[in-house]
Amino acid sequence: PEHVRHFFAQEAKRCSKPASTGAVVAALRGYFRYRASLGDVVYGLIGALSYPANWQLASLPKTLTPEEVEKLVEALGQADSAQRRSTAIVRCALDLGLRSGEVARLSLDDIDWRAGTITLRHTKGRREDVLPLPATTGAAIAAYLKGGRPKTSNRAVFVRHLAPRDQPVGPDAVRKTIRQAYARAGLA
Repeated sequence: PEHVRHFFAQEAKRCSKPASTGAVVAALRGYFRYRASLGDVVYGLIGALSYPANWQLASLPKTLTPEEVEKLVEALGQADSAQRRSTAIVRCALDLGLRSGEVARLSLDDIDWRAGTITLRHTKGRREDVLPLPATTGAAIAAYLKGGRPKTSNRAVFVRHLAPRDQPVGPDAVRKTIRQAYARAGLA
């Protein structure tokens, strides 16, 4: 394995892009699989190399300025059930930094009102995270649960208001709700 890594390090110096070094890794791994199929004892070398990180297209997400956050919070309303749901969804994203899929998957069982925590299950990292539940977020969720959530047997926090009722909202609905809140705040 050490010789293979040394060879790869030499080849990587000649490559100008991470994608090129990924091609070298793929070629070597394919070669080792071929040799292993012939009966050579090289199967352990397949795992000696890992693909390099390729983040050239990645960029940091745009963040809101404190003024934009203030405008967004001011635009949140409590007038009707849809506004209560919108406020709770935006608060989950704003205060807790939840992704749209995490907001959509929130269950009533994930909120511990007494301890003031919220448990995220099935996160991007495939683990459970317990987060403190900020008072503003808890109040927004509670207002939605008391005065905006339709009667349903579904344990999801955020459920559909239109057909098919009794179903949780999806990540697309969460993103749409946040975009609409941005538009109401004049941020879109």
